[in-house]
Amino acid sequence: MKKIDVCLTPELLHLHDIENSIVVVVDIFRATSCMTTAFANGVEAIIPVATIDECIAYQQKGYLAAAERDGKTPEGFDFDNSPFSYMAEKVQGSTICVTTTNGTLAITKSKNAVKVMVGSFLNLGALTTYLKDQQYDVLVLCAGWKGKPNLEDTLFAGALVERLQDEFMIEEDAALMAQRLYNLGKDDLLACVASSSHVKRLQRLGIQKDIAYCLQHDLYDVLPVLRGNSLVNM
Repeated sequence: MKKIDVCLTPELLHLHDIENSIVVVVDIFRATSCMTTAFANGVEAIIPVATIDECIAYQQKGYLAAAERDGKTPEGFDFDNSPFSYMAEKVQGSTICVTTTNGTLAITKSKNAVKVMVGSFLNLGALTTYLKDQQYDVLVLCAGWKGKPNLEDTLFAGALVERLQDEFMIEEDAALMAQRLYNLGKDDLLACVASSSHVKRLQRLGIQKDIAYCLQHDLYDVLPVLRGNSLVNM
């Protein structure tokens, strides 16, 4: 039977054999929520890169560019790391180069997988439907925060495990922990994450509305997948 597992941080990815797995990268606050929103609003492709210098190089070639470090946007970029900035008309048909503290790093580390996909609560339903029909194992890779696990990504991992438990075998405790955590918090995710470190960081930046938005389930029917160096909507 196919297996589903959870990697709580990219620092632990070396413990997983991803060559026969579909890796679902998740960074709820806010990279993968932004990417899902961008594709829902007509973006053609997203190029995830690990460093700001790479992102600037793409911008100098004429690409739109988005960057985030520690929740803030460095000077000179076209987008910040808020999903609401990807609802603008200028995203339609565009290719955007993106670098974030955690999410894009997790994507670049996953390139040896059978397939790398982007997950968020916003496209949870579409992702669930797609993965049910795949013959490969699934690994949910939580972007975490600077190498440490975080609550919101683990909650998403638990939600995906919960929805796929009839088609996939749960062997490892990380998947079990995530699933149980989600079931404890699912009736009020906003309250569940209220005292988390990342929410406190975002609240200090005055972006409460981003937090509530990113916790909404099944808003968009999009499936971002890595093809070469770019994410496209499958």
